Amino acid sequence: MGPQFIPADSNDEQDRLLNELFMPPFRKGYVRVGPNKVLLPLYYLDYAGRIEDMEVRDSDVWIVSHPKAGTTWTQEMAWVINQDFDFEGAKVPLPERFPFLDHTPLFDYTDILPNLPELQLPLFVSDSVTYINEMKSPRYIKTHLPWELLPKQIREGTKKPKIIYVARNAKDTCVSYYHHCKILEGYSGSFDNYCKLFLGGSLCFAPFWPHVLNFWKRRDEPNILFLKYEDLKKDLPAVIRKTAAFLGKDLNEEQVDLLAEHLSFARMKSNPAVNYEAAIEINRRFNLTTADGHFMRSGQVGNYKEVMGPELIAEFDRWTQE
Repeated sequence: MGPQFIPADSNDEQDRLLNELFMPPFRKGYVRVGPNKVLLPLYYLDYAGRIEDMEVRDSDVWIVSHPKAGTTWTQEMAWVINQDFDFEGAKVPLPERFPFLDHTPLFDYTDILPNLPELQLPLFVSDSVTYINEMKSPRYIKTHLPWELLPKQIREGTKKPKIIYVARNAKDTCVSYYHHCKILEGYSGSFDNYCKLFLGGSLCFAPFWPHVLNFWKRRDEPNILFLKYEDLKKDLPAVIRKTAAFLGKDLNEEQVDLLAEHLSFARMKSNPAVNYEAAIEINRRFNLTTADGHFMRSGQVGNYKEVMGPELIAEFDRWTQE
């Protein structure tokens, strides 16, 4: 039994904007789920029960975040550390070795595939839950689901996988998520309207603050590590050491330097195993989305100042204070 939900199809401004500007071929509508009214595609309901009852393993490593908070960066760091610097293995595309649990609920291809026989989807895209269930241990699992929608065994503490949560400044997250949604998820509106949806908790996996705060208040639990994107930017070697200690790995300085180089923005942006260019190419080829751009864009802290005016920044700051 999955959590309670309500369809996001009312006549209020948020639902109207959402259904008008964010309805690509692979979305058929949206629902608000659970006590925090987390917004998710309608297709999520097909998977909610399976995610709720999923068999979690204590040996799992989970990366949890709101989208565009430094997820890919953290995934690659955790994988390399936990796999004892297997850089050869790291050439396998990240979605294959570190799959995204909620990938399939985000993209409903059921009506698209019959008309595009040449679009062949791997299992981690067509049924991410089955793909993860069948993986050998240790499994690496990425999710953007907030705490209250994680599998029951995690919430109830019957299984205690290692969970790394990564958070980022809301304004930078919003700008980055806007570009991501245009390229990969088919958002067709303006940046101003996107900010309205972000502030109103009407984008996938929103509302933003409950997502962050539910992990912040659990940051002292022994199986949870809370990281900040800004710290990764400021002192990557320190975060590498902290993550290694959390995963029970001893690293020497040479290893720390080697991994910091591997995780540099330039290296990540040009690394086909982690830069999602293949997914962007599929969207372009089959006209599933229309915008151009790259998955990894600027990677900067404070980038929002270039696109947000003073009034919008003030609005974000008021909302954050509340």
